[in-house]
Amino acid sequence: MAKVEFHFDFGSPNAYLAHLVIPQIEKRTGIRFEYVPVLLGGVFKLTNNRSPAESFQGIKNKLEYQRLEIQRFIRRYGITRFAFNPFFPVNTLTIMRGAVAAQVDGVFARYVDDVFRHMWAEPKKMDDPAVVRAALDESGLDGARLIERSQEPAVKERLLANTQKSVERGTFGSPTFFVGDEIFFGKDRLREVEEEIFGATLP
Repeated sequence: MAKVEFHFDFGSPNAYLAHLVIPQIEKRTGIRFEYVPVLLGGVFKLTNNRSPAESFQGIKNKLEYQRLEIQRFIRRYGITRFAFNPFFPVNTLTIMRGAVAAQVDGVFARYVDDVFRHMWAEPKKMDDPAVVRAALDESGLDGARLIERSQEPAVKERLLANTQKSVERGTFGSPTFFVGDEIFFGKDRLREVEEEIFGATLP
């Protein structure tokens, strides 16, 4: 069986949209995606990359086209819960460390679902610790505990290690997928990811 990974940062709307589609692919392929939290700011620093909001700045029609592609993706997959975060860009350091803390505490899948929701379905200022804690509490998670645990050295080191290893394998942005050693970047490569999964699992 091929190992399939989803390297993500909550700050990417495209990662959120991919997250909504992944369950459909898992159902069709029988393969579970392994979610790997990485810090997009760290990825950008290590690769000398910049966000589209920065790199497309001043380029006529490019950001408009990107928004068009998002709308096409939403229609293609019947996505009904998406709203652009008015506080974008959001510093995701706390919530990405929180993702690692949630792995330690055994609430990772629930945490991922809810933080993505608070970022891109019911958008909030998710770089404000008070807002983050309230959002997690509202989701039935222990916001205070997760925020406290996110400051532990082992949690910080694990997120840093995830980020560095991801870049070493070829990552330069979010979302990035790996099927075995094959890398795919962006939500629009999910169809190729699925094709690769089927190809990699054939006897």
